Amino acid sequence: MITLLVHISNSEPVKIDVEELPNPTHITVMGRNPRDRKDREVEWLDEGVTTVILPWSRINFIQIMPNSNAQDEFPQLWRND
Repeated sequence: MITLLVHISNSEPVKIDVEELPNPTHITVMGRNPRDRKDREVEWLDEGVTTVILPWSRINFIQIMPNSNAQDEFPQLWRND
């Protein structure tokens, strides 16, 4: 599962989980488990919503969030975590 941080026009970013990276030739991005960047419930969604479909025309950009395996593969030598 890949976690994306989707920056939507005139709205707060939303995290979603996808099986594969979105295809730019499609007109929408579909994801599960929508939440805000702090993993809380998104205020503008109704209670119980588990899947969202967002149109590309409303998306400014998408960040691909690292998972725990990626952090182990590519250590950041300049950080003292």
